[in-house]
Amino acid sequence: MIEWFGDWLALWMIIAVLLLIFSGYPVAFTLGGTALIFAGLGIAFDYFELPWIMAVGDRIFGIMSNGILPAIPLFIFMGTVLERSGLAEELLQTIGELFGKVRGGLAVAVIVVGTLLGAATGVVGASVVAMGTISLPVMLRNRYDKGLAGGVVAAGGTLGQIIPPSIVLIVLADQLGVSVGALFRAALLPGLLLAGIFIIYILVIARVRPNLAPAVASTEHGGGGVSAARLLKTMIPPLLLIVLVLGSIFAGIATPTEAGALGGVGALILAALRRRLVRGVVFEASREASRLTIMVIFLLIGATLFTLVFRGLYGDIWIEELLTALPGGVVGLLIAANLMIFILGFFIDFFEIAFIVIPLLAPAAALLGIDLVWFGVIISMNLQTSFLTPPFGFSLFYLRGVAPPELRTLDLYRGVVPFILLQVAALLLVILFPGIVRLL
Repeated sequence: MIEWFGDWLALWMIIAVLLLIFSGYPVAFTLGGTALIFAGLGIAFDYFELPWIMAVGDRIFGIMSNGILPAIPLFIFMGTVLERSGLAEELLQTIGELFGKVRGGLAVAVIVVGTLLGAATGVVGASVVAMGTISLPVMLRNRYDKGLAGGVVAAGGTLGQIIPPSIVLIVLADQLGVSVGALFRAALLPGLLLAGIFIIYILVIARVRPNLAPAVASTEHGGGGVSAARLLKTMIPPLLLIVLVLGSIFAGIATPTEAGALGGVGALILAALRRRLVRGVVFEASREASRLTIMVIFLLIGATLFTLVFRGLYGDIWIEELLTALPGGVVGLLIAANLMIFILGFFIDFFEIAFIVIPLLAPAAALLGIDLVWFGVIISMNLQTSFLTPPFGFSLFYLRGVAPPELRTLDLYRGVVPFILLQVAALLLVILFPGIVRLL
């Protein structure tokens, strides 16, 4: 009985960590604590070699000296400064006026701005809060369906997780061991494809059921349209910043970390030009970047300890054999991986999935000859659904915090369902037509 228990320690380890996570314990400490307990059990059963646990120090030092991870706080800083400088507000007002006279036009404007903010900031929280605060009351005043209005804002805000420079893509590149620049290039077209699918859906639903997404009243957009000068003044600064940041990465001139620093400086300049570069803006941006960076570092340390002990219990071999032996080979692995990530997305956030699940999937994918850059884009599109899937979708939490009282939680849940299905459809397109990823 004891020998049987020892042989299955790796399985019990996964079950234990999932139970603790779903019980509400902090994930970083759950991973580290579970690892220490099972390391002790492994030693007690003479099933675990001490050199594995002795490697923790070297791994933690490797995390601290990782050249990719500093890009995360830099892009968060850039996004927060841009959001506080009024960029999102100006974009929404201008593009809303541009499309306002068209049925569903304001919803289309939200998706367009979500795409631009995603490419300029890569921060979901800032995008959802800004668009929810500015556009949601306008849509509700103009008799937009409550569910559609909430779903559009939540979905538009999540585009920053697939469109570079995305925090999700940086984390996935690190976990998969691929180039951040390559993953950024590969994800750009799928991200734009998804934004296009959202826009087509909105225009179709507005034509089929015009009462759900009527044209904005002339009093909302001033009745005079948008001048070319104002449109250029609003659009050129964020587009220049996007070209500067992504162009420097794609051209190989700058690393993602250097491009993040460049973007942070660019965001400060834009805020200064708007006369909004005050102490509060810089402090808030620094605080948000520090908060998320600390969370990522603690998650990485816990995940590293968990991975080391799991490998010491031969769990990596067990998972690899299990995944590579699935019926259908590559197809079987893709189905199993995507179902696992999609289901976990209902309960835990993308950081936790990336640090727990991806290290288990990557070796099997590489063994089966799967292109890890393509695999990373597929995973990132799947992870994007975790921001919309109740009950723990982060976009839902952000939007619920700023939504008017008349938008009920049930309306919000109802509204995001079509956009979750559209994300799944886009994911299937990327899987069936890998050329979408490889074109750039």
